[in-house]
Amino acid sequence: MKKTFVSILLLCATVVLCAQSAKSCFKNLPDSLAPLLTSVNRADFIDFLESNMKAEVTNRFGGKSEMKMMTDDYILIQPTPQSTWQMKLLPLNDSVKVVCTVSTVSAPVSDSRFCFYTTDWQELPLVCHLPSLPGVDDFITQPADTTPLFAYQEARRQADICFLKAELSPTEPVLTFIFTTPDYMEKEAVETLKPYLRRSMKYVWKEGRFTLP
Repeated sequence: MKKTFVSILLLCATVVLCAQSAKSCFKNLPDSLAPLLTSVNRADFIDFLESNMKAEVTNRFGGKSEMKMMTDDYILIQPTPQSTWQMKLLPLNDSVKVVCTVSTVSAPVSDSRFCFYTTDWQELPLVCHLPSLPGVDDFITQPADTTPLFAYQEARRQADICFLKAELSPTEPVLTFIFTTPDYMEKEAVETLKPYLRRSMKYVWKEGRFTLP
């Protein structure tokens, strides 16, 4: 009887772990969260990659979409030439994981949207797992020397909107923010700000949330 009970526990643990793989989560992705891809598209992605073939499909609108990478806890897809979609499983504890997705559109400046879900795709509050996003002032520092201050202030005014491109690491629990606001600014202003620009910041997943290390 004891052996049977232990076997049942092991079986249940195995089922839970399998359900929390990137592949199984992606297979169960609701159509409402992937309007461009059919369920057949998603299954074909996996079959092609597992057969060492180029994982390219014809999507719902007749265009080409491609799965670029799939590991046990990470997936990268290029739905269109101007967009990417990433998902990564991140641990909450020893047995429970959450799904982080990052959707990026380049039109033409790259900007990303972030979401968190349970492994059965129930959306979670963003603030619980990504308490704060970096802003413009995190990427631009004011010069200590007052000599170029006027030119700096004129250039800084052009950085009025914070565009961020985000990248999930395929191998580590890391989210990198890339400051893309300079991509829509005038070249002269960008050159003025270049000495004071920080182009990227890394956040690390710790205790159920992404924070600065």
